[in-house]
Amino acid sequence: MTKADIVNSVANEHELSRRQATEIVDLILNEITEALKQGDKVQMIPFGSFVVRERKARTGRNPQTGESISIAARRVPAFQAGKGLKDALSAPRGRGAKKSGGGGKASSGGSRKKK
Repeated sequence: MTKADIVNSVANEHELSRRQATEIVDLILNEITEALKQGDKVQMIPFGSFVVRERKARTGRNPQTGESISIAARRVPAFQAGKGLKDALSAPRGRGAKKSGGGGKASSGGSRKKK
């Protein structure tokens, strides 16, 4: 799904022009970005939370030369899935369930706990 898909969905669902829907989606994304810039956590219960994580400075290697390089500390955005999103993804697919179309894509990693 792309930003354009979300804009079209908002426009169709709420009988808005594409321009109005684009402004709404852009406003939401800008608000999330500004909150993260200030170091705030953005919670959208039950969907999930956007947070800022601190990466420590470290030493790395230039893969072409093998030379040691210094990698500066930085702040990176991260997303933590909420209970509602996790439950929606773990629910069995039933009739009318929308196929993701991403068949065969590798997972993002991590282990899954079995209940």
